[in-house]
Amino acid sequence: MTDYEVIEIGNPDEWHSHFGGFVPARSRDGRRVVDHELDAQFIGMTANALQPGEEAGYWHTHSRLEELYVVLSGSGQFALDDDVVDVGPGTIVRVGQNVWRNWRATPDSEGELRWLCIRAGGEPLQRIPDDATRDADRPTPW
Repeated sequence: MTDYEVIEIGNPDEWHSHFGGFVPARSRDGRRVVDHELDAQFIGMTANALQPGEEAGYWHTHSRLEELYVVLSGSGQFALDDDVVDVGPGTIVRVGQNVWRNWRATPDSEGELRWLCIRAGGEPLQRIPDDATRDADRPTPW
């Protein structure tokens, strides 16, 4: 049996209509916890959207997880401890353990701020994966 899964999370234009969160009391529009729909063990991901001027509304930090925010569209700001970073399409923000974070879509954003948040923890990654196997002779299916 092959260990993979495929789901569709919809066009990013539809992301603000998602309603979700890690616990029901803190769920909100514009969040989908994708890894809860998969059999993910070592990595997590949320798909997110905020309307112009909308804010996350809370600060948070992680003691074990590292997060990678990949901004796809719109403009916004990430607050990271005492710093504020402007973000837009193509911005990637890595946030390590124990860094306080918050974010918002700027009021003048041309459309929704949309991003993926990828969470991971555990052992540090090798610079060059040491568990890979290559097969240059295996034919491709296309």
